Amino acid sequence: MSGLRIPVEGPDGSGTATAVNVLAPNPSPMTLDGTNTWIIGGERAVLVVDPGPDDEAHLRRVAERVDGRRVSAVLLTHGHPDHSEGAGTLARMLGAPVRALDPRHRLGEEGLADGDVVTAGDVEVRVVGTPGHSFDSLCFWLPGDRAMLTGDTVLGRGTTVIAPDGDLGDYLRSLDRLRRGAEMLEAAALLPGHGPVLPDPSGVLDAYIAHRRERLEQIREAIRRGARDARDIVEMVYAEVDRSLWPAAEMSVAAQLNYLKTL
Repeated sequence: MSGLRIPVEGPDGSGTATAVNVLAPNPSPMTLDGTNTWIIGGERAVLVVDPGPDDEAHLRRVAERVDGRRVSAVLLTHGHPDHSEGAGTLARMLGAPVRALDPRHRLGEEGLADGDVVTAGDVEVRVVGTPGHSFDSLCFWLPGDRAMLTGDTVLGRGTTVIAPDGDLGDYLRSLDRLRRGAEMLEAAALLPGHGPVLPDPSGVLDAYIAHRRERLEQIREAIRRGARDARDIVEMVYAEVDRSLWPAAEMSVAAQLNYLKTL
């Protein structure tokens, strides 16, 4: 890989030799700096990953960065609105199909599934199924850059919420799969759906896996101490987390309780 482009000011404009981030203007505690829209490709053809919100100024900025190149497809890491809402509008602007695992988010006949290979000119993207954050979560491996687009499976800062349409057991298996792949493929960077580029994939994934195991043990301890429901557990285990994030923490706790029931 020819090196990462990580500007001092933040994730906008960061990326790799063939991927560049166009940051959407939707910052929040859940979306961090905003949604990272990735443009992947070379001189003649590109793919656009996660157009983000249906925000006219953002989508026009994405189209400007495409700069007249053919758009082979718009790809979605998953269907949550902060990643997918603008997909239809952008696809119509650029004359491209929308490909996703979930048929509800497709525009055109082709979907996406684990093991698929998508190309834009001579740039290759390999689809990796990573359910967990949501049932339809995918990651995209760029072999030429040794970089993985991770959507919400791995964030640039903090950790991922297990959404109501996700599953913690699936998520832990996805993290293990990504960790094995990072070592085997000698991955050089993770390109997340929110936050900055991560240049130490193995270290980040080790930390994610350890964090999940630690939280599960904290929840077991909270139950031993008399916690009766998810809210009680959040008050004990997530006491250091900003209260504005407690509703999201409750979602994660519910997912963890469901997982513990299966053990």
